[in-house]
Amino acid sequence: MIGRIKEQKTLREAYNSEYSQFVAVYGRRRIGKTFLVRETFEYSFTFQHAGAAKETLKGQLGLFRTSLQDFGYKTCPELKTWHEAFNQLKVLIQGSKSKKKIIFLDEAAWMDTPKSNFLSALEHFWNNWASNRKDVLLIICASATSWIINKVFKNRGGLHNRVTVRIPLAPFTLKECELYAKERGLKLSRYQILNLYMVMGGVALYWSLLDKQYSAVQNIDQLFFNKDAKLQGEFNDLYDSLFKHPEAYKSIVVTLGKHLSGLTRQELLKYTAQADNGVFSDRLEELEECGFIMKMRAFPKSKKEAIYKLCDNYTIFYFKYIKSNAGIKDFWTKNFKSQSIKSWSGFSFERVCLQHISQIKKAIGIAAVATTEHVWRYIPEDGEMDAKGAQIDLLIDRDDNVISVCEMKWASEEFVIQKKYDADIRNKVSVFERETGTKKAVHVTMVTTYGVKHNIYYDEIQSEVVLDQLFD
Repeated sequence: MIGRIKEQKTLREAYNSEYSQFVAVYGRRRIGKTFLVRETFEYSFTFQHAGAAKETLKGQLGLFRTSLQDFGYKTCPELKTWHEAFNQLKVLIQGSKSKKKIIFLDEAAWMDTPKSNFLSALEHFWNNWASNRKDVLLIICASATSWIINKVFKNRGGLHNRVTVRIPLAPFTLKECELYAKERGLKLSRYQILNLYMVMGGVALYWSLLDKQYSAVQNIDQLFFNKDAKLQGEFNDLYDSLFKHPEAYKSIVVTLGKHLSGLTRQELLKYTAQADNGVFSDRLEELEECGFIMKMRAFPKSKKEAIYKLCDNYTIFYFKYIKSNAGIKDFWTKNFKSQSIKSWSGFSFERVCLQHISQIKKAIGIAAVATTEHVWRYIPEDGEMDAKGAQIDLLIDRDDNVISVCEMKWASEEFVIQKKYDADIRNKVSVFERETGTKKAVHVTMVTTYGVKHNIYYDEIQSEVVLDQLFD
């Protein structure tokens, strides 16, 4: 199994605990939650069941009964309620001779049909029975992250604070994608892996669909553009499966897709025309938990206003190219060298860097230094005729009395700082120092694919990070 070392360790610790444990594994669709649990326990469970999408209560209970029979309870009676279902699960567990009874409920959100009392039955099963034993490991899993957050973690009833272990599953890093590609016999350079990552991020299932007979460019056509592409319709399937009322969530990501530099909460409210209430805050939190958006703290720390950015690589790619060009044969192969795609690559590379901040810190030698990461922007007020605006997409505030201003630039070869860009960097640093009044030293870090050419403008740069270091 590639990666997931920390998550596997957490699951094994739960298994070896002296007491019964209630584990929730959650994350966006296609990320590998089910595979993680199955591989960790080598497909050996006392009971395993997966909810069925768009099934009725009667249908869900019938499928649950079939799973009980598959795991040895041949005489299981017909089930009419979830309370009956969990009572029969107790019978199965009591007959097991395993040291630790592993109960894996996959896609649990789909079992929670309207007025089904599924959560009430789950609560009663755990609180009144399983938690009173020392030999039960209950694992629930759901792609519908909003369900896990709102119905389980934020439950105001008997499930409140009952989950003992939370495992959020993040996308693969560049390094993990490289290891996975090698495992599957894909011959890809790191530059090609980067290009694929900019398109689809570290979503395990997307990488599993790559065909080793094709180049990276051809694979993108096969997955997203050609007629009968493997991931045709993925955008709606993705959001519809995760959220109960997906249109409100789509409205937020569509808006952020049009403003890739990011928006404040108030700006988002203005552009989406949604109500300013707790529901909107919940939507932002859920999108963040799923890894679709990121919340970047503004600098300085005392400033409450944060910037929200769309960070899901696939979603950004969908808005920019798939939505308008799906079904066009070999679209990517014919256009990947165009100026439009080069410009998009610049924005996408920034997102990849923001997803690999720990690797950037390691590369510039501050892995052991306490830091906070921020976004910063300055918009001149009306009347400031000579003032120039400035934005820093990644600012690392360090405890060693330094602030690293990260400039992230994609290029197909060595990056060359020209006079105009040098003036832009100088302006950013100057405006930042003036407007924030920082007493810390401000260092400029260039993060590029193949490094920065050492010309007359290079002296303004304090440190460099190249693509290979993002794979550490």
